[in-house]
Amino acid sequence: MNTRKITDPFSVKFEPFNNYGSAIPGMSWHKITYSQKTGQGTYILKMDPKAKSKLHEHTNFEEFIILDGELIDSDKKIFKKGDVITFPPGSCHSSYTDNGCLILVFMRSPNKAINNK
Repeated sequence: MNTRKITDPFSVKFEPFNNYGSAIPGMSWHKITYSQKTGQGTYILKMDPKAKSKLHEHTNFEEFIILDGELIDSDKKIFKKGDVITFPPGSCHSSYTDNGCLILVFMRSPNKAINNK
């Protein structure tokens, strides 16, 4: 089948994560089918040790799978390798990692960054 695409998440080229405009230190991504124009699709997110995401609101459902490492959510819940996490529309949070992680993300619409100055 010539249209099939197989992605090895552990050997892809990552680019700075700039989904909210400017790059976020310690975060990079590999877009599999994700379109920044529509906010829909799938990407692999790599977070280096001590990286922290921006506070954001989910405008639609978002799911992700922890492929490697651990991610700590703003309520201190720890997501571990193999966990599948769902955030419903209207939910707000940010996450960080102590030792780094690799995440497979499924998006249905763009998230909305929240300025928390």
